[in-house]
Amino acid sequence: MTERASDAGRRDVYEYALVRVVPRVERGEMFNAGVLVYCRARSFVAARTHLDEAKLKMLDPHADVVGVRAALRAVEGVCDGGEAAGQAGPDDAGRRFRWLIAPRSTVVQPGPVHTGLTTDPAAEADRLLGLLVR
Repeated sequence: MTERASDAGRRDVYEYALVRVVPRVERGEMFNAGVLVYCRARSFVAARTHLDEAKLKMLDPHADVVGVRAALRAVEGVCDGGEAAGQAGPDDAGRRFRWLIAPRSTVVQPGPVHTGLTTDPAAEADRLLGLLVR
């Protein structure tokens, strides 16, 4: 049995945090616009995002939609690593995840970290996006 075949059914611990949009930080109103997933055992980190522009405009008719989209793309870029991640590019998956979940007072913010078990972190990211964001 190959190592890959033996890993196929293995369940690993993963961590995830929602990515929230807070159009007017002083009001504290927010909605989910993405999910960050990290699995140490598989050196996996990814972001899946979806911006509901109608919700954004409902909470702040003057919101910078282009800016919010750019911030969400930046989160995805940090997860991807390399040049797209800027200074975090050479860091390992865990350091990039920790950087992204650090509390901040900006329009795009991470939520609290939760854990679970998964056999496929990428599929889990897609599932969580559908369940908690879309």
